[in-house]
Amino acid sequence: KERREEKEKLRIRFPSAMSGEEEENAAELKIGDEFLKAKCLMNCEVSLILEHKYEQLQQVSEDPMNQVSQVFEKSLQYVKRFSRYKNPDAVRQVREILSRHQLTEFELCVLGNLCPETAEEAVAMVPSLKTKGRAHSDEAIEKMLNDLSLVKRFE
Repeated sequence: KERREEKEKLRIRFPSAMSGEEEENAAELKIGDEFLKAKCLMNCEVSLILEHKYEQLQQVSEDPMNQVSQVFEKSLQYVKRFSRYKNPDAVRQVREILSRHQLTEFELCVLGNLCPETAEEAVAMVPSLKTKGRAHSDEAIEKMLNDLSLVKRFE
């Protein structure tokens, strides 16, 4: 009886693993409909949002640390550290550049966060760029990456 209950708990928590469905694979964009349709944010976008919220909290309280949880503080530190772009205009430009290339939100954020320098690196990080029916040419990928590097250079 206990074993049956444990299996039921697993089936509820991880339905695709228990039903025999194919496992999720980000490299092939098999990440589930809820994630394919979700709006993703790059670290630099999250950083801007959290910094704005932090400033709001500072204005409300005499001691801003009373208003900021440890999780908030750690999250802010993380996205600041791993944000490739700091300037809000640069962040906007990066999203615009990547949006022109019919990328999914997931692909856009991976490329925006990791900033590969070559088409080979980009495809290694986001193999779905080369999937059938929507394969991006190496030239198109290089152009996209060059546009991103220009934004970084003039930030």
